[in-house]
Amino acid sequence: SGLRCGAEVGLGALRSRPRTGGARDSRSLRARERGGGGTRGRLHVGSGARLRGGVPLVAAAGWYCWYSWGAAATRTSGCCRLCACKGQHPGVRLVGIRGPCAVRAEPGPFCGTAVCPTDTLCPQWPYCRKHCSYCSFNKYVVPAVDEAAVRACLVREAQTLLRLGHVRSVTSVFFGGGTPSLAAPRTIAAVLEAAAEVAYLPAGAEVTLEANPGSADPARLSGFRAAGVNRLSLGVQSLDDAELRLLGREHTAAEARAAVEAARQLFPGRTSLDLIFGLPGQSHEAWARGLEAALGLCDDHLALYQLTLERGTALEAQVRRGALPEPPEELLADMYLSARTALAAAGFHQYEVSNFARKGARSTHNLSYWRAEQYVGVGPGAHGRFVPWGEGGRQREARVQTPHPDAWMREVRSCGHGTRRRAALSPLDQLQEVLALGLRTDEGVTQQRWGLFSPRLSLEAAFGAPGEARELQERGWLRLNGRAEGAEPGVPRRAAPHAGSAAGRCRSARR
Repeated sequence: SGLRCGAEVGLGALRSRPRTGGARDSRSLRARERGGGGTRGRLHVGSGARLRGGVPLVAAAGWYCWYSWGAAATRTSGCCRLCACKGQHPGVRLVGIRGPCAVRAEPGPFCGTAVCPTDTLCPQWPYCRKHCSYCSFNKYVVPAVDEAAVRACLVREAQTLLRLGHVRSVTSVFFGGGTPSLAAPRTIAAVLEAAAEVAYLPAGAEVTLEANPGSADPARLSGFRAAGVNRLSLGVQSLDDAELRLLGREHTAAEARAAVEAARQLFPGRTSLDLIFGLPGQSHEAWARGLEAALGLCDDHLALYQLTLERGTALEAQVRRGALPEPPEELLADMYLSARTALAAAGFHQYEVSNFARKGARSTHNLSYWRAEQYVGVGPGAHGRFVPWGEGGRQREARVQTPHPDAWMREVRSCGHGTRRRAALSPLDQLQEVLALGLRTDEGVTQQRWGLFSPRLSLEAAFGAPGEARELQERGWLRLNGRAEGAEPGVPRRAAPHAGSAAGRCRSARR
């Protein structure tokens, strides 16, 4: 079964939980009898590994544990020592362990701490050439950057945090910022090599680099491709020079077009364009012209972000004091809806509120984030979500790295990482994130995904009872059905979704 929302809040796919599989990951797990009817045996962790009775076993490859199965295990209250479910795994009990392992055997009502040996990696390059008028990201404009020092700290922190999370495989890498296209290709290569030293980085893993058109000349892009980048996200934002000046962008429309053409030659089928709509004073006609121009230029992925006026930015200050008009909500809704129609006509499928793809060009990294999978944020101001097994952690944490680059580097040199804040996510926190992110996608939240965080309380039980969720279903804003599919409902004109945020978009390392 699945829970999904209508098009009012956007649509994207969820995939099943990554499996530990393949000859590379196959390891032995030894078992011994604990008395009282328990069973002993020997099995291998690999694709589809199961305990007696068909219970699937999910374990980080290369780690060994003892388990007992049967009456003795059922009667005991002991459990996997790396799980926060307080011993509520009837049927299977881990009685000794050396490393991360979890058994899926009807865990407690809210057990969102199952081991996920795969993570995405989100390195951040915090420097920019100038401050854009709308941007509230953690970024710094400095006369000179000691890139060798920053590179060394990125490498060290990446390895430290991947080890803390006992990460066995990195499914995707996303270089954000700041403006990561200002970094040297050797810095990008060094981070990828560092990740590959401590975790498995598949040859075909998606490696995305955010780039501004002003730092995306063909020679530089060729260097990034040689370093291991295989997907580019270009911050075009607009193809109108007046709008670009309003946004404080350093590039012109002509430079944006040239950058897109160069990127498509080097990263065919894997070049994404970012566009912003809802600028102060922007008309519906101007937005339609800009989108038409982008469709004539783009590859197979587009991200549309409604401008969010973030406090502390120059653009927000101008609107607040009346120097620029604030766009009316009705106009913003019309812009968004007309864009969806135009993109659908051009063969794009909307798989998330702000993201559109054709020819299978969905972003693996973005999907991982909306599936509430784990990610490791590296670099000044980076955010992450993972279980710090190496520090004795037992549940997922929200982590934020020290924002200022100089302070961050001092901490990395001293401690191996520059984590400034860490907060354990309660079961309720995790379920809220699963819903908030999953309902942005075209398939919503599947029972399979929900069950990883709430094994005993099903979607039907949680949302089928009378209450606010039932009311949302009756109004057509929420669907609860036996499958994570269904016809797309119409979008109420006065209830169009917020199409994302140009200054707070759904990019994992930036949240």
